[in-house]
Amino acid sequence: MRSANRCFGQLVIVCGVVGFGCTAQPEDAEELVLQSTVSAFEGARVIVGDGSEPIEDAVFLVEEDQFLGVGRRGEMEIPAGATRVDLTGRTVMPALIDTHTHLSRTRPELEEDLRRRAYYGVAAAMSLGQDDGGAPFEIRNETIAGAARFLTVGRGITRPEPGRSDIPFWVNTEDEARQAVQDLAADNIELVKIWVDDRSGQYEKLTPELYGAVIDEAHTRGMRVTAHIFSLEDAKGLLRAGIDAFAHGIRDQDVDDEIVALFQERPSVVLVPNLPGRGVAEDLSWIGDTVAAGELAELQARYVEQPTAQASFSIQARNLDRLHREGVTIALGTDGNSSWGPHLELADMVATGMMPHEVIVAATSNSAEFLGLSQLGSIAQGKDADFVILNANPLEDIRNTRQIESVYIRGVEVDRAGLSDRWLNSVTGE
Repeated sequence: MRSANRCFGQLVIVCGVVGFGCTAQPEDAEELVLQSTVSAFEGARVIVGDGSEPIEDAVFLVEEDQFLGVGRRGEMEIPAGATRVDLTGRTVMPALIDTHTHLSRTRPELEEDLRRRAYYGVAAAMSLGQDDGGAPFEIRNETIAGAARFLTVGRGITRPEPGRSDIPFWVNTEDEARQAVQDLAADNIELVKIWVDDRSGQYEKLTPELYGAVIDEAHTRGMRVTAHIFSLEDAKGLLRAGIDAFAHGIRDQDVDDEIVALFQERPSVVLVPNLPGRGVAEDLSWIGDTVAAGELAELQARYVEQPTAQASFSIQARNLDRLHREGVTIALGTDGNSSWGPHLELADMVATGMMPHEVIVAATSNSAEFLGLSQLGSIAQGKDADFVILNANPLEDIRNTRQIESVYIRGVEVDRAGLSDRWLNSVTGE
């Protein structure tokens, strides 16, 4: 337990010691030194992350790795001796939580992935289904300075997909499906990933009997299940079978009244829409501090008008818009391994009709709750001090989440300048 003096600093008395007593020296009067380990951040607009109204001209206090409190200036008592940080004109929001990634599997590369995420204001990332032990299982239990937290579901479960990936469990019987869940439980996995997708007719997909066995076995063991899906009919079957979350939105057609009713029967189910690219021109200059010029030019060339992509996005956009309006809980996921991807996803979610504040809640407190990260997701007393300081207001334009001045993870500022220099210089050979 931390000291009871947490909010008020520490009073240190410096004096001479004689025998077992304490007496002031003749020429050196007793010196009282008031020290405080608290930092007071003042003057920003604070987006709390829980859906409540933003706090204008706010003060929030941080000590070590936690928030001590947040409120309007004048309502928060700032301890004497606290370090004061002026954030007038800035906006502060909780660090993001990415619930669907596929990160590297060797220690050096995975640690670098997590540093890159911290650079872009991500506090935690969940790797969804492609980890078979080794570094991912080790790092999930570690705290890495200046890096996002790492979570993993281990190996996902699917039907045989030769030529695609041999890391997931390939199951063809209910016994095999149950054994896969049992193996995951032995590895202390709490969330099971399944794929229910024939990949445009290339493979057999999990049948209702197979995914039903997975869900039943997982629930018996206190585990939850999230599903990669494509079709509306599969989403309906999974909801009837008791699925806990979807790792993608419905992509083949518009949702109907029946699936809305199924979602409403299961209000705890979480939807991670994982939207595709909108197929529109996009300026990527804002990632130039982490991506070398040549690679950036290649990436930029892909962000042009693409009518086919626009049509695919439109289906998923309509579906997300309706399900969100019907009260389904939405969280953030990006798939793949793009450290700046969460900011693109935020903008895509707004493009479907969600309001910027709703999207921020989805990407912070909703995502934290989904992953069981009770210490993350909002700026509130007792929560971990993971936050992003922005130079512009994302409630006016969600793309302002990219205007990052600084990032704090566990109460410590991320050395973004140092990371940027190292990444760019490692490419140029300087």
